[in-house]
Amino acid sequence: MKYIQGHDRHQTHLFPISLDQAIDSNNEVRLVDLFVDRLDMETFGFRSQFQENGRPAYHPADLLKLFIYGYLNRIRSSRQLEKECKRNIEVMWLLKTLAPDHNTIANFRRDNPKAIKKVFRETVRIARYFGLIGGKLLAGDSTKLRAQNSKKNNYNQKKIDRHLEYIDNKLAEYNKVLAQSDGDEKKEVEQEIEKQNRRKDAYKKLEQQLKDSGQRQISTSDPDSRHQITRNNITEVAYSAQTTVDAKNNIPIDYKITNANDKKAMGMMLRRAKSILRHNNFTVLYDKGYHTGSQLAIADALGISAIVAIPPFSGASHAPDLRYDVQHFDYDQKTDTYTCLQGHTLRTTGYWHRAKNATGETAYRFRNYTTPKCKTCQVRPLCTKSAVNGKQVRRSEFADHIENNKKRVRISEKLYKRRQAIVEHPFGTIKRQWGFNYIITKKFLASAEADFGFTMIAYNFRRLINLIDKKAWEQLLGEFVHYFSINKSLNHFNTYFLHLLLIKTKFNPYFHIAA
Repeated sequence: MKYIQGHDRHQTHLFPISLDQAIDSNNEVRLVDLFVDRLDMETFGFRSQFQENGRPAYHPADLLKLFIYGYLNRIRSSRQLEKECKRNIEVMWLLKTLAPDHNTIANFRRDNPKAIKKVFRETVRIARYFGLIGGKLLAGDSTKLRAQNSKKNNYNQKKIDRHLEYIDNKLAEYNKVLAQSDGDEKKEVEQEIEKQNRRKDAYKKLEQQLKDSGQRQISTSDPDSRHQITRNNITEVAYSAQTTVDAKNNIPIDYKITNANDKKAMGMMLRRAKSILRHNNFTVLYDKGYHTGSQLAIADALGISAIVAIPPFSGASHAPDLRYDVQHFDYDQKTDTYTCLQGHTLRTTGYWHRAKNATGETAYRFRNYTTPKCKTCQVRPLCTKSAVNGKQVRRSEFADHIENNKKRVRISEKLYKRRQAIVEHPFGTIKRQWGFNYIITKKFLASAEADFGFTMIAYNFRRLINLIDKKAWEQLLGEFVHYFSINKSLNHFNTYFLHLLLIKTKFNPYFHIAA
């Protein structure tokens, strides 16, 4: 039987194929090369000046190309990228056969989180150039990414107390046995007591570290990571990745790595979105995890139309009969009074009370509204569980902003249903398709942000490849490279870039990529 035969490995060819000829002209690695070549690495913040003494350094552009290619092809490990430099013909072409050490590769990612974010913003700039960003409807959300820190190496006071109690019980048992032991048995018990005392000292040090930090928990492997709820009752030691996604083509325009939950994140992301788009004429959609009065107040102050899902009332907030819940009472803005279902008027003394959060800080201020009619009201058992004070209505200082959001939610139900399809598109691709559901770097927020930054660059790059005609993109990047090689000044480059925008995209004067 005949089979297709391979070439003889030892055969010498008269006309050998060059490395460039081995890479197809339509290969996306050429776009990576063009994209990075047009960037001014020093202006972006990448270190490009090195001392002449010692071994020469690798140019940051080469390492940036390696990382973008790696993340596009689901390779994040510095050791794996080192291997690819020696066996992957596309990487050999991209780096011109350079093969940096894995430490050099890892250090580049660790040391350049701010510069990496600027590269991400360049992908947004290109998307804007091709009209792929609408800037009218945005959606925001977060996803939890597991940190390089196990639950075992995350501690709070309750967990430390539990360990110390266990050790104290073990020590009590060993001391009883020690009193009745002699010889070799006594020596073994003494060794166990010493072992438990060492463990106790270690937990005492953790307890002191926890107190000194002022935090509610500490992680020993990755200090900035936190134990968080990922979904339902499932928890992980993780980071929270906040993103803002444009609805037109599901392209993220901003990201931020934090170690906190969503309650205080919306205001920060809205300020950044306004800075990036340079206008506030857009609508942004958020889920109920972001429903916080202070954050809704920030949105209103910025003049941004934020539509945030309303969380359900907690069990403690309900009246014995749901018909008598506070939400069914009428509030009069002019008289600053509530009217209950029985027609009684609830008034306030005007005194501001303070609601505390879990750490003891003031979360918000509120006023209490009451009426003496409660004492003789026939439906009191249906309206309140209080046996002494009667019905008390608490009105937050942010109540007006919460009411404004309710109105927007009520009239924009169809629009809000688009939220999940917009903002979950990047998360689905990154976590489910690519498997990037954890942070690969270790120690501190900046390193985690650098890792996620490359992930977002790769995602936007993939979207651009899928949405833009390759010839048009190659032409654009080629023009940038040619022009930039002549005009080294970044100001000249920006002038030329704006000139192209004016000609080809009916440039929106409000659009800008924030520094």
